[in-house]
Amino acid sequence: MSKVFSDLKTLEYGVPGHPEAPFRVKESHARLYAAGHTLDKPTVVASSSDVALLHGPGHFKRVSSGDFSDADTPAYEGIAGIAMISLSGALSAAHSAAEGSPAFSLMRPPGHHAGRDSVRGFCYFNNLALACARLQADKKAARIAILDIDVHHGDGTDELMTKREGVLFCSLHQVPLYPGTGLKSHDNCINIPLPPFTGEAFYLKELDKALDELLAFKPELLAVSAGFDTYKEDPIAQLKLDKKTYRHIGSLIAQTKLKRFAVLEGGYSTDMPLLIEHFLDGFFL
Repeated sequence: MSKVFSDLKTLEYGVPGHPEAPFRVKESHARLYAAGHTLDKPTVVASSSDVALLHGPGHFKRVSSGDFSDADTPAYEGIAGIAMISLSGALSAAHSAAEGSPAFSLMRPPGHHAGRDSVRGFCYFNNLALACARLQADKKAARIAILDIDVHHGDGTDELMTKREGVLFCSLHQVPLYPGTGLKSHDNCINIPLPPFTGEAFYLKELDKALDELLAFKPELLAVSAGFDTYKEDPIAQLKLDKKTYRHIGSLIAQTKLKRFAVLEGGYSTDMPLLIEHFLDGFFL
């Protein structure tokens, strides 16, 4: 049985004009509910010890105190508590996947740009990377494949997973684009840069090859950083995927037959709720 984890408390921050806005979860939550999905609050509650699995010793305190500076990632009042709810969603989805139920965490803020000691790119804690580390620490999965399909390179995940035993990371992302990394593969990190205006046919071909490489690693579980900013009408990127492409993406991932979970990363178009619904239609097959 598939699961979606969400908590509307994650709507409680934002400033006018910032692309990482509350509607992303609010409208997506409403659409998935109307489509018949059950949306549960997290079943695993994150703690500072979860953050310390990968982030540096002062990271949790800096986020909690607002002692950080990134132009894209404001020190909102109470953001640490909300970021911990988002992390709880990722941990819950990971736990569900390990138990055999595919899951999706519909939360904000996203996480894949957060590095060991850095808050950046709308991200405070690296939700997906921490969820994978927790699975390994709890001995629920020794070998994990991570697939990042956000339009931006998952530089934080790349940093945190480099040379980590039992992990293979793969990111498909537009280049040139923020954060300007991920130009080449290295160590256990496969980076697949895609040119602006890439459309469905070429994207799905590259995704299929990426999944083949991840499967060759023989993982026990697949974790997906699910960004929806590869959409042709997304306001901050230039890939050209159609609405229907997201069901194909979800289906290709489901066809791996791996235990799997996904967490929400980017996606800033008003069509994002529909894109998520299409993705889950394939991902939960």
